[in-house]
Amino acid sequence: MVEFFTEYGLFLAKAVTVVVAILLIITAIAAAAQSRAHHSHKGDIRVTPLNDFFEDLKLALQHNIFTKDEMKAEEKRLKKEEKQKEKERKKHPEQPDRKRIFVLDFDGDMKASGVENLANEITAILTLARREDEVVLRLESPGGQVHAYGLASSQLERVKQKGVPLTVCVDMVAASGGYMMACVADKIIAAPFAILGSIGVVAELPNFNRALKKFDVDYDIYTAGQFKRTVTMLGENTEAGKQKFIEEIEDTHGLFKAMVSRNRPKLDMSRIATGEHWYGNQCLENGLIDVLQTSDDYLYDASANADIFEVCYEVKRPLADRLGLAAEGVLSKSVLRVMEALSGRGKQLL
Repeated sequence: MVEFFTEYGLFLAKAVTVVVAILLIITAIAAAAQSRAHHSHKGDIRVTPLNDFFEDLKLALQHNIFTKDEMKAEEKRLKKEEKQKEKERKKHPEQPDRKRIFVLDFDGDMKASGVENLANEITAILTLARREDEVVLRLESPGGQVHAYGLASSQLERVKQKGVPLTVCVDMVAASGGYMMACVADKIIAAPFAILGSIGVVAELPNFNRALKKFDVDYDIYTAGQFKRTVTMLGENTEAGKQKFIEEIEDTHGLFKAMVSRNRPKLDMSRIATGEHWYGNQCLENGLIDVLQTSDDYLYDASANADIFEVCYEVKRPLADRLGLAAEGVLSKSVLRVMEALSGRGKQLL
């Protein structure tokens, strides 16, 4: 009996060793493959033809509403229409190709973290875009860090520098840094209750210096350069430091106003660069936007005379990252719901 258990134990040890070895090999191969993929490219461009999407919506509704005879009549009409278009193309082969509209989405956070994807999407589009084409950005952002949104705006400038028309559509909000991006466009379209503007700069931080002194805690800051550190959360803030910090904010506001004025020279900056925001109807009156319309309406109307393509750069993330992002999203939404419940008005979150 002892001999049996000894042999069985040896067998188990060998089996476990083989399994562990196999797992190690598989892990090494997967890591190498992931490393190669990481070094070759981070993601891929995904293109979705929106004309087909609009047509599929229409057909789905027709199939549920039309009778068989009506469907046959509609199919016959479409075939006749397509034959006529083909005949026109053969008759006038010199006519330019249909206009193409490339649609991008930017959902901005405080750090404008989607700017890298936006840059890749714009790079891809500019390899093919012609001057008769158009780039449409569906923009949603309450603003955030100045340098981050400055970079995002610079990415949009690339489109204009190539001579390709740029349209920005705002259905909900493009405030502060969001409007910094929007103002670059040749045309800004906004929904009636979209919020835009907030051309201003804000900075706020608590100071715990008195609380530290209460517990006899010293906090020392050592710098080289008079204004290397202006204000701090833990040290004692001087009047000179506070004044310098305010000057820096004013300088940033000046740069912001200059950028908006350069792109939309007809705006009365003394009236609209106060940090206030406005709704779509008011924005049209103030000259902050050009057209009052939703992005859905704009693109659907354009689909009659243009081929529309939604362009998205998708980064391939490991499973752990995807799970982490999902958890972060749930947590963010929960916090927002709590804030809305406490404030009673979503408007205060801006």
